[in-house]
Amino acid sequence: MAWIYLLVAGVLEIVWAFSMKQSEGFSKLTPSLITFTAMAASFWLLALAMRSLPLGTAYTIWTGIGAVGAFIVGIVFLGEQVTAMRIGAAVLIISGLVLMKLSST
Repeated sequence: MAWIYLLVAGVLEIVWAFSMKQSEGFSKLTPSLITFTAMAASFWLLALAMRSLPLGTAYTIWTGIGAVGAFIVGIVFLGEQVTAMRIGAAVLIISGLVLMKLSST
C-alpha cells in the first residue's frame, strides 16, 4: 500500500506544481486553492508512505515523479522547449528512480 500512497503523492506533486504556475504568483484564487490542497494531500500521502518505506527511497521517488511529471506537463500543456539535453536529463532521473526502487528492501 505504501507504494500506492507514494505514487499518488507524486502525481499530486505534479498537480500542485502545475496549478502553482497557473496561479501566477498566487494572484488567482482557484489555482492557488488547488495548489495548497494538492500540496497538503501530497505531503500527507508521502508521510503515510514513509511509515514503511525508507526516507531516502520515498523522498527520492516522490521528487522524481514530480520532476519528470512537471517536465512532461510543461511540454504538453505549456509549450515548453523539448531538447535532447532535457530529455536526457529526464531519462537520467527515471534511471535513478528505478535504481532507487530496486535497491530498497
